[in-house]
Amino acid sequence: MDKYLKFYIDGAWVDPIGGQRLAVIDPATEQPFAEIAMGTAADAERAILAARRAFASFSLTKHEERLALLERILDLLKQRNDEIGDMISREMGAPRRMARDEQAGIGVAHFAQTIRAMREFSFEYMQGTTRIVHEPVGVVGMITPWNWPMNQIACKVAPALATGCTMVLKPSEIAPVNAILFAEILHEAGVPKGVFNLVNGDGPTVGAMLASHPDIDMVSFTGSTRAGVSVAHAAAPTVKRVHQELGGKSPNIVLRSANLAAAVRAGVDKCFANSGQSCNAPTRLLVPAEDMDEAIGIARQAAEAVRVGAPCDPASEIGPVVSEAQFDKIQGLIRKGIDEGAELVVGGPDRPEHLSAGYYVRPTVFARVTNDMTIAREEIFGPVLCILGYGSEDEAADIANDTPYGLASYVQGEPAEARAFARRLRTGVVRLNDSAWDGAAPFGGYKQSGNGREYGKFGLHEFTEIKGIVGFGD
Repeated sequence: MDKYLKFYIDGAWVDPIGGQRLAVIDPATEQPFAEIAMGTAADAERAILAARRAFASFSLTKHEERLALLERILDLLKQRNDEIGDMISREMGAPRRMARDEQAGIGVAHFAQTIRAMREFSFEYMQGTTRIVHEPVGVVGMITPWNWPMNQIACKVAPALATGCTMVLKPSEIAPVNAILFAEILHEAGVPKGVFNLVNGDGPTVGAMLASHPDIDMVSFTGSTRAGVSVAHAAAPTVKRVHQELGGKSPNIVLRSANLAAAVRAGVDKCFANSGQSCNAPTRLLVPAEDMDEAIGIARQAAEAVRVGAPCDPASEIGPVVSEAQFDKIQGLIRKGIDEGAELVVGGPDRPEHLSAGYYVRPTVFARVTNDMTIAREEIFGPVLCILGYGSEDEAADIANDTPYGLASYVQGEPAEARAFARRLRTGVVRLNDSAWDGAAPFGGYKQSGNGREYGKFGLHEFTEIKGIVGFGD
């Protein structure tokens, strides 16, 4: 508990320079359960300078040393997986089993995948008489969100360590304690002092310092598109690299060759997973217009079967959303959908009837939605599904692409048709026929969903600069 009020800087837990604190709220009870220190710009600078000093030596470490370091971290993550999962459940409301298996487990998966990618990655090779060298990009400022906290920490920190970068992490102040546990693991694994630094705080203070500081060579940000624009503006004067994974409004296209019942049920489940708090959630379900009535019936039955409850209840499939602010935003958008004439199939405003406290949202399905409605345009980030009808496949592609976002999309149908349709979609990721998550696949978006790619070898590329030593082979 004492570490909650400290920062991890230059290999030690240190007291903050300022005295501001923030309560960490359990969204299932609406009550505080912990308190963290909130960093100042001076705290952030102290961490940045520590990372800058450490870069001189860590950037020159051997591939084998960094690989061994990642393997030690992976072993410790496995040992403390359930502890991290239980904390994530407490912080952001995910059901405990899901928090352990998926929320914490995905951190383990990213380190394992990065280790595999690192073993295969060519950091140096000859091209004619030129030596091509992938060198660490430098000091990286990392700003991560609350919805999949360990996922985004791991998929940034693992490739940064693998490539020889040093870093300062600012996790979300809404779900910050899992990052403190993560820092303990890195310390125990023997990460050299100054290589990894952790400063809690808010975006306008610590986040802005990371984005604007001249000693930060790259900022890696995951969050809303609005916040991503602010980060890019702050980073522009120093011409640093900006990597962003931002918002989404992902379409899920059910082709006529698909099994409608299976596709709609899977679409509901994927949309509502993590209480709808995933940037790549398939929130726009596109079905053939002639199948709209049948799809509505299937979606209603699937949504009504979703069990909403306390994260500690083994029967709960989804828990609360993360905060009062998020709850209020979702409620406002549900009411907006009703006001704009979408057909409310199930759910609606307010909490589920059996829950009187906590930021719980009723699983909600709207049908006969048009793509100009607010609920089809804005990222709701809650368990709210919009069903839209289409005539031809050309119209389906037009509707799917008619969004400022381009993070993910989903296609259900006969495999050859689904593969062909995937090529028409302007998104960084396309998942076919309820396929499983692939930690080696590139993750990132087109358009206002960001730039750059994470995961596996693609993450390694993002954290390197490319140098050509011409005449090396003469």
